[in-house]
Amino acid sequence: MIALSELNSCKILAEAIADYIPGGIMFGYIDGDTIEWVKSSQKFDIELFKVGYKLGADTGTMKTIRENKVIIQDVPRSVYGMRLTIISIPVVNDNGQAVGAMAIVFPKLHPVAASFNDFAPIVTEMFHEGSFMFMTDLTQIAYRQASAKFDMPALTVGYKLTPDDLPYKVIQSKQPMSYDVDETKWGVPIYAACFPLFEDEEKQNIVATLNVILPKVTAHTLREMANNLESGLSGISAAIEELTSSASEIHTNEQSLNDSITEIIGITEQINDVSAFIKEIADETKMLGLNAAIEAARAGDAGRGFGVVAEEIRKLSDQSKSTVPKITELTNNIKIKVEEASRKSLISLSATQEQAAATEEITASLEEIFAMSEELAKIAQQL
Repeated sequence: MIALSELNSCKILAEAIADYIPGGIMFGYIDGDTIEWVKSSQKFDIELFKVGYKLGADTGTMKTIRENKVIIQDVPRSVYGMRLTIISIPVVNDNGQAVGAMAIVFPKLHPVAASFNDFAPIVTEMFHEGSFMFMTDLTQIAYRQASAKFDMPALTVGYKLTPDDLPYKVIQSKQPMSYDVDETKWGVPIYAACFPLFEDEEKQNIVATLNVILPKVTAHTLREMANNLESGLSGISAAIEELTSSASEIHTNEQSLNDSITEIIGITEQINDVSAFIKEIADETKMLGLNAAIEAARAGDAGRGFGVVAEEIRKLSDQSKSTVPKITELTNNIKIKVEEASRKSLISLSATQEQAAATEEITASLEEIFAMSEELAKIAQQL
């Protein structure tokens, strides 16, 4: 109990210590049924606890005055919007009769809420892309802390929870939840995690949630790079396969061309053989014509006609013989050109073989890069 004569001393004491109580505190003197004096710390205030406010007869403070005893009352969130502990101490006159009460009001905070402003500024700066933390009661955001690199301006203190919000779902299920959100909702991809906070060890009575939001810009960028790399490699791989197929076809054609050129060289050799045979026939024909002319001269007038035929045979033999060098020259020219084409064909054939080998090496390298891009995508998914 507090003697009425000591009331001013209590007020002075309250004024001195109000801002030094962790979590905040509020003092009030109720004279009769009306609040006559109030002192609250800067971090804690209740709109209804104002000078001139009349208390209802069913309040714990009015019961203290009636029964002239100290009453400690836990007030649920539904009364003042937050959970409170109110200690009501009767103020008595010289006769020991209660004429009023000194009320001491504490916010009933979860330990995490009580220390939020101490640890949140430190924790939010521990991530290289920054982070955002906030706490809710059962209906709205009660505390928030942004980092220097990352903030969620839409999530302000007093923001009312909706059924689509993660804290709302956690409050209903009493289970921690987390998920990834793409950039369409908040402008950047994020990872959000929400944890229920209970006031009892049995974890039955949930009173708040603690939320952590991490931006996932780097991971998102890595995933996009991995996907683009995979897509690009797939296109290059397809082009390499097509090039390999073409190189194989070219190699086959070059091989066939080289075989055909070899056959042509063989044919020119046969043409030369025929030319040599024609030359032999021409020589023999000329000799026969010469012999026929000699015999015609011996026969005199009777062999004159035969001599004319012999002369024509010699002319034909000379013409045939003169044609053979031309055929031989043309055949040799053909052979030279064909041999040159054969040499170039062999060079091309060797080049296609080297191209095929290089293509195989490129394909093997692409497979390694493709495997690395898949590993990069996995790492980005884990960030």
